[in-house]
Amino acid sequence: MKVAVLGSLNMDLVTNVERLPQPGETVGGRSFARYPGGKGLNQAVAAARLGAQVVLFGRVGQDEFGEELLSVARENGVDVSLVEKVEAQTGTATVLVDPKGENMIAYAPGANALVDKAYLDRILPILSTVDVLLLQLEIPLSTVAEVLSRLPAERPLVILNPSPAQDLRVLPLGRVDVLVPNAQEFQALTGWSGNPEELERAGRRLLGRGVKTLVVTAGSDGAYLVESEGITHFPAFPAAVVDATGAGDAFCAALAVKLGSGRGFYEAIGFANAAAALATTKKGAVPSLPTLSDVQAFLAKFAN
Repeated sequence: MKVAVLGSLNMDLVTNVERLPQPGETVGGRSFARYPGGKGLNQAVAAARLGAQVVLFGRVGQDEFGEELLSVARENGVDVSLVEKVEAQTGTATVLVDPKGENMIAYAPGANALVDKAYLDRILPILSTVDVLLLQLEIPLSTVAEVLSRLPAERPLVILNPSPAQDLRVLPLGRVDVLVPNAQEFQALTGWSGNPEELERAGRRLLGRGVKTLVVTAGSDGAYLVESEGITHFPAFPAAVVDATGAGDAFCAALAVKLGSGRGFYEAIGFANAAAALATTKKGAVPSLPTLSDVQAFLAKFAN
């Protein structure tokens, strides 16, 4: 089963803080580290660790960060032969993490902003041959719109993680098979109040715009599957949260691996919830992403 990921590659610059700051406020930092990241790289590595054959598409700068990110992807079995090096700074994300594992992120796209139509022209024939395509919004929205409009109608299965939240009205959402926002992104997209009882009604507005299936991730509240037939809640697995930075990417990758293997949504979301829970138990995005054996062992603890 082959997964393609078209997205960002960033170096995450992480500071652990006493608490997350308010606007204009300076807070004390406890430690600093840098980790390979970017939603594209994270999801590619996560899918590879979960057993998929993965090819990553995107752009990095001709700098130390870019070389390091490509090395990390290769070490995890990801094909990066079509990631291009360009004359720009490699993308960076500045991440603040509090003692509870909650985070705030500022994103400087750098080379990710140059993932353009000319690049898409070169890679589109390959995207059309994979089983699953994972997309996010840390590359230009116009490029995401272009790829959705030009893909074949039936293949691949397209999973869009609309992060960071943006106005999706410019996208041909009818070509999105599964939309996977987190609760905050879902609020931004629909105006959802945060009341779980109103989630289905808000979700149906996205389904009405062409999205085939909606999966809303909600952290410690688990995930919600919204289909034309109704809504299903999947409770989260308990975990000792250290850093939630890579959890959403682990979820999306795990969902892609299971759906791409022909599994149904109920099994896929349970598997994805387990992968996300495990990803919160370690610091950093890529370092926290679990392997297939990790997830299988974790799920075995909850089996009857």
